[in-house]
Amino acid sequence: MKVTVERAHLLKSLNHVHRVVERRNTIPILSNVLLRAEGGELKLKATDLDLEVSEAIPAMVAEPGATTVPAHMIYDIVRKLQDGAQIELATRNDGATLDLKAGRSKFALQMLPETDFPDLTAGTFGHRFSLSAADLKRLVDRTQFAISTEETRYYLNGIYFHTVEGGGELRFRAVATDGHRLAQAEMVAPHGSEGMPGIIVPRKTVGEIQKLVEDPEAKVGVEVSDSKIRLTFAAAGEGATGAVVLTSKLIDGTFPEYGRVIPQGNDKELKVDRDEFAAAVDRVSTISSERGRAVKLTVGDGRLVLTVVNPDSGSATEELAVEYESDPLDIGFNSRYLLDIAGQLETDTAVFRLADPGSPTLIHDFGQTNALYVLMPMRV
Repeated sequence: MKVTVERAHLLKSLNHVHRVVERRNTIPILSNVLLRAEGGELKLKATDLDLEVSEAIPAMVAEPGATTVPAHMIYDIVRKLQDGAQIELATRNDGATLDLKAGRSKFALQMLPETDFPDLTAGTFGHRFSLSAADLKRLVDRTQFAISTEETRYYLNGIYFHTVEGGGELRFRAVATDGHRLAQAEMVAPHGSEGMPGIIVPRKTVGEIQKLVEDPEAKVGVEVSDSKIRLTFAAAGEGATGAVVLTSKLIDGTFPEYGRVIPQGNDKELKVDRDEFAAAVDRVSTISSERGRAVKLTVGDGRLVLTVVNPDSGSATEELAVEYESDPLDIGFNSRYLLDIAGQLETDTAVFRLADPGSPTLIHDFGQTNALYVLMPMRV
């Protein structure tokens, strides 16, 4: 193999694919990135056996061929080369070394054979549709913070995507929960998503999706099978190269019937300025204990009092003017969870629908129903 590529193209592509590679691997080939030169382009691919990212960039191919080299090492090398450099990649006849040259810089990297590199893309995808990158990012951003990190409940370690009937139309919905809080966001279902199975996309894949959405105006192609999802992020904008393709295994499990925990009869409505509320929670929680993080909300007579008491360091209170016309109520929440939810709200006013100190609370944007959050209370 002998190929020449622009540093900017190679660096951008390596940045996309090398993140999949774990720093420590017991299987040597999984530490490597696959490089394949053919037909006027260089294709790059990396995988951890659960997730695979690939991309093709324009290149001058003198001799077609393929090999694999350490992913993080070649990324660091290319990152440190001079901007605008032309990089030549050539394999030696010994079959064990890749020479990388750029200007006066020369590197010799150890290779592993391309035939050892695993392929994750086998199989057929029965459902295909596309949506804008902005819509996909919104669904992911507004729900990912609620993904569970508890490995024993593996079926909660991702976002549940599925279609539901609502308001006379089909909706495409994302849901995540860790048992303490639930986040739900939805949009009009894209054409082609009808009849797709409910799928649970793993946490690591969700993180890669967030990073790969670089142009909100671009389209993302989605393909779904019973066990895998493949997303194609179309190239767009100045200096765009080939599309980035992410293929991931899905979590093999059943997502719980989350509708049961979404309260329907909460009749106490609290409206509060989102930014003022978030800032007040942040201030009073400064003295909360790392374990407790509890903040008490006392609401009544058009005002909300936030209170935090920490036996080891003291107490804090802050008062806010709010819209509230129901009976007075004291209820406690985890302050970090409140801040996570406030950070996802889009309107200036946050709406809390409360029932009693022991029941879940519903939180959403004022005048919007495309996203909602459920938060379990704490004892305070």
